[in-house]
Amino acid sequence: MNVSHASVHPVEDPPTTDGAGGGNNNEVPGVRMKDVQGMPGTLGGLVLWICQFAFAVVGLCVMATTSDFPSVTAFCFLVAATGLQSLWSLSLAIIDIYALLVRRSLQNSRVVTLFTIGDGITSTLAFAAACASAGITVLIDNNLDSCAQNHCTQFETSTAMAFVCWFTGLPSFLLNFWSLASR
Repeated sequence: MNVSHASVHPVEDPPTTDGAGGGNNNEVPGVRMKDVQGMPGTLGGLVLWICQFAFAVVGLCVMATTSDFPSVTAFCFLVAATGLQSLWSLSLAIIDIYALLVRRSLQNSRVVTLFTIGDGITSTLAFAAACASAGITVLIDNNLDSCAQNHCTQFETSTAMAFVCWFTGLPSFLLNFWSLASR
C-alpha cells in the first residue's frame, strides 16, 4: 500500500528589490475593501444624501411657513439645523453625482475624513434640534393644551421630518466612520 507521508518542504524567502532600483521598494500595496453601498461615490450614498436633502427641505419648509416659529428658540434652531443639513446634503449629492458620472472613487482618506466630520456635525445638530422641537411640541400639545392657537400639526410634521433626516444621515456617518477605521 502506497500511502503518502507528511513532509516539510522548506519555503524560500522571496528576494527583496531594494538593490539597484534606486529606492526602497519593500512596501506592500494595501488591500482595499470593496466599496460598500452607502459610502461616498456609490449609488447608495447618493440615495442617502438625496433622502437627507428631501427630508431636511420638507421639515424646513413646513416650519418656515408657520407664522409663530420665530417666537420659540427651539424652532429657530430646527430651521437653522435643517437649513444647514439641506445645504450639506445637496453639496454631497452633487459631488457624488459627479463622481458616479466620471467613475471616480471618493475613497480618498482626506475626502472621507471631511465627509465623516461634516456628516457627524450636521447629524448631531439635526438630532439636537429635533429633540428640542419635540420637547416644545409636546409641551404645547399635552401640557398647555393650546394647539387651537398654535400650528401643532405643522410643528409635529417638521419635527418628524428632522428626525427622519437625522435617521437617514446616520448610516452615511457610520459607514464613513467605519471606512476611516478600517484603513
